[in-house]
Amino acid sequence: MIKREMYLDQIRQIIGTDFIKVIVGLRRCGKTSLLKSIMEELQNQGINKENIIYISFELVEYKNIFTSEQLDETVLNLTKNLDGKVYLLFDEIQQVESWETSINSYRASFDCDIYITGSNSKLLSNELATLLAGRYIKINLYPFSFKEVLQYRQEIDNVKLNNESVKEQFNQYLLFGGMPGLLPIRDDDTKVNALQDIYDSIIVHDILSRYTINEIDLFKRFSHYLMNSTGQTFSKTSITNYLKSENKTTTRNTISNFTDYLKDSLFCKRVRRQDILGKKILKTEEKYYLTDQGFHHALVDNNNNWLGRILENVVFNELVRRGYSVKIGKIRNKEIDFVCEKHDNKIYVQVAYLLSSPETIEREFSPLMDVPDKYDAYVLSMDEFDMSQNGIKHKNIIDFLLDDEI
Repeated sequence: MIKREMYLDQIRQIIGTDFIKVIVGLRRCGKTSLLKSIMEELQNQGINKENIIYISFELVEYKNIFTSEQLDETVLNLTKNLDGKVYLLFDEIQQVESWETSINSYRASFDCDIYITGSNSKLLSNELATLLAGRYIKINLYPFSFKEVLQYRQEIDNVKLNNESVKEQFNQYLLFGGMPGLLPIRDDDTKVNALQDIYDSIIVHDILSRYTINEIDLFKRFSHYLMNSTGQTFSKTSITNYLKSENKTTTRNTISNFTDYLKDSLFCKRVRRQDILGKKILKTEEKYYLTDQGFHHALVDNNNNWLGRILENVVFNELVRRGYSVKIGKIRNKEIDFVCEKHDNKIYVQVAYLLSSPETIEREFSPLMDVPDKYDAYVLSMDEFDMSQNGIKHKNIIDFLLDDEI
């Protein structure tokens, strides 16, 4: 597997510090591989291999650890004869009940450096935040970016890239996404089956095992609807009406819970709408984007049939991966796909498949021209020639994904 330097660069800055490193990401997005890269990094810095303790709760020797007491006993046994700082790495720690108290006690009891991973956005529970206020750093891990996919093809598959092969890889990326485990697979049907299996594991391990859901079929229909609505405005009323048409009755409260379950499992992200002129967050017409666009292809429909929405999903994920806080923009009766903020910077982004007509160009550029401030604005599309105008920058989507200009 490739080294994910984007994340390792963040880790290197905090190795050996008192902060607990909390790595959170969708199931099977590469957390275990990142932990192993961290272990390699520690050894490269001269740390004794014996002082690096890796506990994965999916390994046979640790799979029966379910309580904090069992975890404490294991850690004490593994560290009792060691000298110097101990490096503790826990993979998928949410399996252990009350793990928060154990992690906090290790900080107080040992000279240690702690790394933990989990597949749920509630990994940082209120209790953990209380116990460790100001003492942890959260690192969000995502499926492979397109740049990382190309890095894999070059380093692992020895593929020589040119313009045509990059486009071919991008088409595959649109269809099957960037889940690391899919990259060695060559057969398309097997990729689809693998994505379906990952989805099933998220449903079983990250949702059904944690929440009481009496109508599992209703929940699966709902998740199918949400996936099919990626990049479109979403309301509890519309989904309730849809389910009624499927002879399934439900309540707005149930829909709200279902949405939270999928969001907390990191399967998707909710994006709020912002009135740009009024500078307030709107309570209606939010959108949802899949953490990996490949799920849409594997579970709903061929992504080639929905290129505009899938490209929007890809761009959204890249903006989030680059550290932007993203909202949907509303300016009078027009919409801006993404209003993105990071530190003191802000950018506006429109996404289109092709700027193929004057009407399309007007639709994509005119909302950006109405924005009263002077922050940078971009239109991203698959067009290969520059159509920048009126101070608004146009960029090819592949070029956007492969550089760090934005």
